[in-house]
Amino acid sequence: MNLGGAKIAVTGATGFLGRYIVGVLQPRAANVVGVVRNPDRVPDLAARGVELRKADLASPEALTQGFSGVDAVVSNAALFSLRNQSWEEHIRTNVDGTRNVFDAIVASGVRRVVHVSSVAVYRSGGARVAESDPQHDERSTRLPWRIYPISKALSEQLAWKMAAEHGLELTTVRPCAIYGAHDPNFMAVFRWLLWPPVTVVPVLAGMPFVYAGDVAEGIALALEKPVSIGKAYNVTGDDSSIWEFVDAWGKAGGSVPWLRLPLPVPITRGFDHSLAARELGWKNRPLVDGLRETLAREGSS
Repeated sequence: MNLGGAKIAVTGATGFLGRYIVGVLQPRAANVVGVVRNPDRVPDLAARGVELRKADLASPEALTQGFSGVDAVVSNAALFSLRNQSWEEHIRTNVDGTRNVFDAIVASGVRRVVHVSSVAVYRSGGARVAESDPQHDERSTRLPWRIYPISKALSEQLAWKMAAEHGLELTTVRPCAIYGAHDPNFMAVFRWLLWPPVTVVPVLAGMPFVYAGDVAEGIALALEKPVSIGKAYNVTGDDSSIWEFVDAWGKAGGSVPWLRLPLPVPITRGFDHSLAARELGWKNRPLVDGLRETLAREGSS
Protein backbone atom coordinates (compact mmCIF):
# COMPACT_ATOMS: atom_id res chain seq x y z
CA MET A 1 0.00 0.00 0.00
CA ASN A 2 1.24 3.46 -0.88
CA LEU A 3 0.63 5.44 2.30
CA GLY A 4 0.83 8.79 0.49
CA GLY A 5 -2.74 10.11 0.56
CA ALA A 6 -4.12 6.93 2.16
CA LYS A 7 -6.51 7.34 5.08
CA ILE A 8 -5.32 5.19 7.99
CA ALA A 9 -7.38 4.74 11.15
CA VAL A 10 -5.43 4.15 14.36
CA THR A 11 -7.23 3.00 17.50
CA GLY A 12 -5.63 4.26 20.69
CA ALA A 13 -3.92 7.10 18.79
CA THR A 14 -3.77 9.25 21.94
CA GLY A 15 -1.96 6.54 23.92
CA PHE A 16 1.74 5.88 24.42
CA LEU A 17 2.41 3.77 21.32
CA GLY A 18 -0.40 5.38 19.35
CA ARG A 19 1.33 8.76 19.31
CA TYR A 20 4.45 7.14 17.88
CA ILE A 21 2.37 5.41 15.19
CA VAL A 22 0.94 8.77 14.16
CA GLY A 23 4.49 10.08 14.12
CA VAL A 24 5.64 7.59 11.47
CA LEU A 25 2.49 7.66 9.32
CA GLN A 26 2.26 11.42 8.86
CA PRO A 27 5.76 11.88 7.37
CA ARG A 28 4.72 9.27 4.80
CA ALA A 29 1.87 11.66 3.82
CA ALA A 30 -0.83 9.38 5.23
CA ASN A 31 -4.07 10.98 6.41
CA VAL A 32 -4.36 9.70 9.96
CA VAL A 33 -7.72 9.19 11.67
CA GLY A 34 -7.44 8.69 15.41
CA VAL A 35 -10.29 6.51 16.66
CA VAL A 36 -10.10 7.17 20.37
CA ARG A 37 -12.11 7.15 23.58
CA ASN A 38 -11.14 10.69 24.58
CA PRO A 39 -10.28 13.00 21.66
CA ASP A 40 -9.32 15.81 24.05
CA ARG A 41 -6.59 13.81 25.76
CA VAL A 42 -3.77 14.94 23.46
CA PRO A 43 -4.69 18.30 21.85
CA ASP A 44 -1.42 18.27 19.92
CA LEU A 45 -2.72 15.53 17.61
CA ALA A 46 -5.54 17.69 16.23
CA ALA A 47 -3.08 20.57 15.85
CA ARG A 48 -0.92 18.27 13.71
CA GLY A 49 -3.82 17.50 11.39
CA VAL A 50 -5.00 14.19 12.84
CA GLU A 51 -8.74 13.72 12.42
CA LEU A 52 -10.09 12.50 15.76
CA ARG A 53 -13.24 10.39 15.93
CA LYS A 54 -14.70 9.34 19.26
CA ALA A 55 -15.29 5.62 19.79
CA ASP A 56 -14.90 3.17 22.65
CA LEU A 57 -13.79 -0.43 22.17
CA ALA A 58 -17.06 -1.49 23.75
CA SER A 59 -19.13 0.15 20.99
CA PRO A 60 -19.12 -1.57 17.59
CA GLU A 61 -21.48 1.07 16.21
CA ALA A 62 -19.19 3.97 17.14
CA LEU A 63 -16.16 2.03 15.84
CA THR A 64 -17.94 1.45 12.53
CA GLN A 65 -18.45 5.19 12.18
CA GLY A 66 -14.83 5.72 13.20
CA PHE A 67 -13.61 3.46 10.39
CA SER A 68 -15.91 4.93 7.74
CA GLY A 69 -14.06 5.83 4.55
CA VAL A 70 -10.61 4.66 5.64
CA ASP A 71 -8.23 2.52 3.61
CA ALA A 72 -6.69 0.54 6.50
CA VAL A 73 -6.95 0.13 10.25
CA VAL A 74 -4.18 -0.18 12.82
CA SER A 75 -5.77 -2.05 15.71
CA ASN A 76 -3.59 -0.69 18.48
CA ALA A 77 -5.81 0.06 21.50
CA ALA A 78 -5.48 -2.49 24.31
CA LEU A 79 -5.20 -2.73 28.06
CA PHE A 80 -1.72 -3.09 29.49
CA SER A 81 -1.25 -1.78 33.00
CA LEU A 82 1.12 -2.82 35.74
CA ARG A 83 -1.45 -1.49 38.21
CA ASN A 84 -4.56 -3.17 36.81
CA GLN A 85 -4.52 -6.95 37.18
CA SER A 86 -8.23 -7.60 36.63
CA TRP A 87 -8.83 -10.71 34.52
CA GLU A 88 -12.34 -9.59 33.60
CA GLU A 89 -11.21 -6.15 32.44
CA HIS A 90 -8.36 -7.56 30.35
CA ILE A 91 -10.72 -9.98 28.61
CA ARG A 92 -13.35 -7.27 28.11
CA THR A 93 -10.84 -4.82 26.62
CA ASN A 94 -8.34 -7.01 24.80
CA VAL A 95 -10.56 -9.86 23.58
CA ASP A 96 -14.09 -8.48 23.41
CA GLY A 97 -12.65 -5.15 22.25
CA THR A 98 -10.81 -6.89 19.40
CA ARG A 99 -14.03 -8.63 18.38
CA ASN A 100 -15.81 -5.28 18.27
CA VAL A 101 -12.98 -3.67 16.29
CA PHE A 102 -13.01 -6.43 13.68
CA ASP A 103 -16.82 -6.45 13.48
CA ALA A 104 -16.60 -2.73 12.77
CA ILE A 105 -13.84 -3.22 10.21
CA VAL A 106 -16.05 -5.71 8.34
CA ALA A 107 -19.10 -3.44 8.61
CA SER A 108 -17.06 -0.50 7.28
CA GLY A 109 -15.86 -2.41 4.25
CA VAL A 110 -12.17 -2.07 5.18
CA ARG A 111 -9.91 -4.98 4.23
CA ARG A 112 -6.37 -4.05 5.30
CA VAL A 113 -5.55 -4.38 9.00
CA VAL A 114 -2.44 -4.36 11.17
CA HIS A 115 -3.10 -5.71 14.65
CA VAL A 116 -0.68 -4.85 17.45
CA SER A 117 -0.09 -7.99 19.49
CA SER A 118 2.79 -8.82 21.88
CA VAL A 119 5.53 -11.38 22.47
CA ALA A 120 3.63 -12.05 25.69
CA VAL A 121 1.47 -14.42 23.60
CA TYR A 122 4.22 -17.05 23.58
CA ARG A 123 3.84 -19.91 26.02
CA SER A 124 7.50 -20.89 26.01
CA GLY A 125 10.62 -19.02 27.04
CA GLY A 126 14.16 -19.25 25.78
CA ALA A 127 16.83 -17.29 24.01
CA ARG A 128 15.31 -17.28 20.50
CA VAL A 129 11.52 -17.41 20.41
CA ALA A 130 10.25 -17.33 16.82
CA GLU A 131 6.87 -16.43 15.36
CA SER A 132 5.88 -20.09 15.01
CA ASP A 133 6.49 -20.98 18.67
CA PRO A 134 3.51 -22.15 20.80
CA GLN A 135 1.16 -19.56 22.25
CA HIS A 136 -1.12 -19.35 25.24
CA ASP A 137 -4.71 -20.36 24.59
CA GLU A 138 -7.99 -21.09 26.39
CA ARG A 139 -6.34 -24.05 28.16
CA SER A 140 -3.53 -21.98 29.68
CA THR A 141 -3.64 -21.88 33.46
CA ARG A 142 -4.97 -18.49 34.54
CA LEU A 143 -2.26 -17.46 36.94
CA PRO A 144 -2.09 -13.80 38.04
CA TRP A 145 1.06 -13.05 36.02
CA ARG A 146 -0.54 -14.52 32.89
CA ILE A 147 -3.54 -12.21 32.77
CA TYR A 148 -2.10 -9.93 30.10
CA PRO A 149 -0.31 -12.69 28.10
CA ILE A 150 -3.39 -14.89 27.83
CA SER A 151 -5.65 -11.97 26.95
CA LYS A 152 -3.29 -10.86 24.17
CA ALA A 153 -2.94 -14.39 22.83
CA LEU A 154 -6.71 -14.83 22.70
CA SER A 155 -7.01 -11.39 21.12
CA GLU A 156 -4.57 -12.18 18.32
CA GLN A 157 -6.06 -15.61 17.69
CA LEU A 158 -9.49 -14.02 17.41
CA ALA A 159 -8.11 -11.47 14.95
CA TRP A 160 -6.75 -14.24 12.71
CA LYS A 161 -10.02 -16.19 12.94
CA MET A 162 -12.14 -13.20 11.95
CA ALA A 163 -9.71 -12.22 9.19
CA ALA A 164 -10.03 -15.70 7.68
CA GLU A 165 -13.81 -15.65 7.96
CA HIS A 166 -14.20 -12.25 6.30
CA GLY A 167 -11.31 -12.19 3.84
CA LEU A 168 -9.35 -9.45 5.60
CA GLU A 169 -5.72 -8.72 4.75
CA LEU A 170 -4.21 -9.02 8.22
CA THR A 171 -0.71 -8.57 9.58
CA THR A 172 0.16 -8.81 13.27
CA VAL A 173 3.21 -7.32 14.96
CA ARG A 174 4.54 -8.59 18.28
CA PRO A 175 6.72 -6.14 20.20
CA CYS A 176 8.59 -6.93 23.42
CA ALA A 177 9.02 -4.51 26.35
CA ILE A 178 8.47 -1.10 24.75
CA TYR A 179 10.16 2.03 26.04
CA GLY A 180 9.78 5.65 25.01
CA ALA A 181 8.50 9.07 25.98
CA HIS A 182 5.45 9.32 28.25
CA ASP A 183 5.25 5.58 28.91
CA PRO A 184 3.04 5.08 32.01
CA ASN A 185 4.24 1.52 32.63
CA PHE A 186 7.80 0.30 32.09
CA MET A 187 9.48 3.70 32.01
CA ALA A 188 7.55 4.82 35.08
CA VAL A 189 8.83 1.80 37.02
CA PHE A 190 12.32 2.32 35.61
CA ARG A 191 12.43 5.92 36.80
CA TRP A 192 11.21 4.84 40.23
CA LEU A 193 14.01 2.25 40.34
CA LEU A 194 16.62 4.89 39.57
CA TRP A 195 15.27 7.63 41.84
CA PRO A 196 17.20 6.77 45.05
CA PRO A 197 20.94 7.60 45.22
CA VAL A 198 21.57 3.92 45.95
CA THR A 199 19.50 1.26 44.25
CA VAL A 200 19.46 -2.42 43.36
CA VAL A 201 19.53 -3.36 39.67
CA PRO A 202 19.07 -6.91 38.31
CA VAL A 203 21.99 -8.47 36.46
CA LEU A 204 22.11 -11.66 34.39
CA ALA A 205 18.47 -11.00 33.44
CA GLY A 206 18.28 -11.21 29.66
CA MET A 207 15.41 -9.00 28.57
CA PRO A 208 15.17 -7.30 25.17
CA PHE A 209 13.75 -3.78 24.92
CA VAL A 210 12.41 -2.03 21.83
CA TYR A 211 11.94 1.67 21.21
CA ALA A 212 8.33 2.71 20.55
CA GLY A 213 9.40 4.58 17.42
CA ASP A 214 10.84 1.38 15.99
CA VAL A 215 7.63 -0.55 16.71
CA ALA A 216 5.70 2.19 14.93
CA GLU A 217 8.12 1.96 12.00
CA GLY A 218 7.45 -1.79 11.81
CA ILE A 219 3.72 -1.10 11.59
CA ALA A 220 4.21 1.39 8.76
CA LEU A 221 6.47 -1.01 6.88
CA ALA A 222 3.88 -3.79 7.27
CA LEU A 223 1.23 -1.51 5.75
CA GLU A 224 3.53 -0.61 2.86
CA LYS A 225 4.74 -4.09 1.95
CA PRO A 226 2.24 -6.64 0.55
CA VAL A 227 4.54 -9.50 1.61
CA SER A 228 3.41 -8.89 5.19
CA ILE A 229 -0.21 -9.85 4.53
CA GLY A 230 -1.12 -13.03 6.36
CA LYS A 231 1.99 -12.97 8.55
CA ALA A 232 3.07 -12.18 12.10
CA TYR A 233 6.35 -10.44 12.95
CA ASN A 234 8.39 -10.14 16.11
CA VAL A 235 9.48 -6.49 16.32
CA THR A 236 11.82 -6.77 19.27
CA GLY A 237 15.11 -5.47 20.57
CA ASP A 238 18.44 -7.23 20.67
CA ASP A 239 19.62 -9.27 23.64
CA SER A 240 20.24 -6.98 26.59
CA SER A 241 19.62 -6.68 30.31
CA ILE A 242 18.21 -4.17 32.77
CA TRP A 243 21.78 -3.40 33.87
CA GLU A 244 22.70 -2.56 30.26
CA PHE A 245 19.53 -0.49 29.96
CA VAL A 246 20.63 1.58 32.96
CA ASP A 247 24.08 2.04 31.39
CA ALA A 248 22.50 3.22 28.15
CA TRP A 249 20.19 5.57 30.05
CA GLY A 250 23.16 7.26 31.65
CA LYS A 251 25.04 7.54 28.33
CA ALA A 252 21.94 9.09 26.77
CA GLY A 253 21.93 11.83 29.39
CA GLY A 254 19.51 10.39 31.94
CA SER A 255 20.08 10.69 35.67
CA VAL A 256 21.47 7.52 37.28
CA PRO A 257 21.99 6.57 40.95
CA TRP A 258 25.27 7.25 42.69
CA LEU A 259 25.61 3.53 43.45
CA ARG A 260 24.06 0.48 41.78
CA LEU A 261 24.06 -2.81 43.66
CA PRO A 262 23.83 -5.86 41.38
CA LEU A 263 21.05 -8.35 42.09
CA PRO A 264 21.65 -11.67 40.26
CA VAL A 265 18.48 -12.73 38.44
CA PRO A 266 19.49 -15.54 36.04
CA ILE A 267 16.50 -15.35 33.72
CA THR A 268 16.98 -15.05 29.97
CA ARG A 269 14.40 -14.55 27.25
CA GLY A 270 15.01 -13.43 23.70
CA PHE A 271 13.13 -13.25 20.43
CA ASP A 272 14.04 -13.84 16.81
CA HIS A 273 13.18 -10.74 14.75
CA SER A 274 15.01 -11.86 11.62
CA LEU A 275 11.76 -12.30 9.65
CA ALA A 276 10.86 -8.62 10.10
CA ALA A 277 14.40 -7.63 9.17
CA ARG A 278 14.44 -9.81 6.08
CA GLU A 279 10.95 -9.20 4.69
CA LEU A 280 10.17 -5.68 5.89
CA GLY A 281 13.64 -4.17 6.10
CA TRP A 282 12.90 -3.42 9.75
CA LYS A 283 15.58 -2.77 12.35
CA ASN A 284 15.70 -1.57 15.93
CA ARG A 285 18.03 1.20 17.00
CA PRO A 286 20.63 0.82 19.78
CA LEU A 287 19.42 1.48 23.32
CA VAL A 288 21.47 4.68 23.68
CA ASP A 289 19.93 6.17 20.52
CA GLY A 290 16.39 5.25 21.51
CA LEU A 291 16.82 6.60 25.03
CA ARG A 292 18.42 9.80 23.74
CA GLU A 293 15.37 10.35 21.53
CA THR A 294 13.08 9.48 24.45
CA LEU A 295 14.65 12.22 26.56
CA ALA A 296 14.48 14.70 23.67
CA ARG A 297 10.77 14.04 23.10
CA GLU A 298 9.98 14.40 26.79
CA GLY A 299 11.98 17.62 26.95
CA SER A 300 10.16 19.15 23.99
CA SER A 301 6.64 18.37 25.21
